[in-house]
Amino acid sequence: MLNELQKSNKLQETIFLAMFSFFCLGISVFRFVYTDTKTFLFLNWNLFLSFVPWALSSLLIIYPHLQKNKFLTLVVLGTWLLFFPNAPYILTDLFHLRLKSSVPKWFDLMLILSFAWTGLLFGMLSLSDIERILSKKIKPLWATIVCVAILFLASFGVYLGRFLRWNSWDIIQKPYALLSDIADRFLNPFAHPKAWGITILMGIFLNMVYWSLKLIQKRSNIKVTTSPL
Repeated sequence: MLNELQKSNKLQETIFLAMFSFFCLGISVFRFVYTDTKTFLFLNWNLFLSFVPWALSSLLIIYPHLQKNKFLTLVVLGTWLLFFPNAPYILTDLFHLRLKSSVPKWFDLMLILSFAWTGLLFGMLSLSDIERILSKKIKPLWATIVCVAILFLASFGVYLGRFLRWNSWDIIQKPYALLSDIADRFLNPFAHPKAWGITILMGIFLNMVYWSLKLIQKRSNIKVTTSPL
């Protein structure tokens, strides 16, 4: 019964996110047709990358029997963690907002924000799935601590992607170069203030977003009772 309820919730969630995603695709295509420039079409690829962790966590939620296979679960969770920073990464695409453009600045702002919010939703909802899975295996307090840590790790991943131009798959293609850059920032933290400034501030911001959404969810589950006048 619980599994059927989870599948029903996931179906509603999927429809909701699909509507957002098609809206983002639509306005990016409209901009392309209107301006004959491919300036923001890359956002669709970034949005797809933010979809990957949501798809992986949804797989474990919809088919809970997969969690019984420890090796498979670790592989899925490892892949999820690798792709998770792509969700908040879209926020940094606001850097592409230009003062001069072939369309009004407000249109480009709405376009980028639409992609950023949809990507962020993919990420936050997938993290909520992971928290639910972890809560069954470890104490809820530790699951909460892990989620907080993951958001800071994701922020560091955003730094690696935006400023050092590393991609999720570079851990396979160029593992030594990537690990060398990461190790340098840990061994010489004061030589890289930007890395830790971005990691800390974005980590705090992402935690604000995630726990705000959790608070809204908790409020929506409270039954409102009314007394007769």
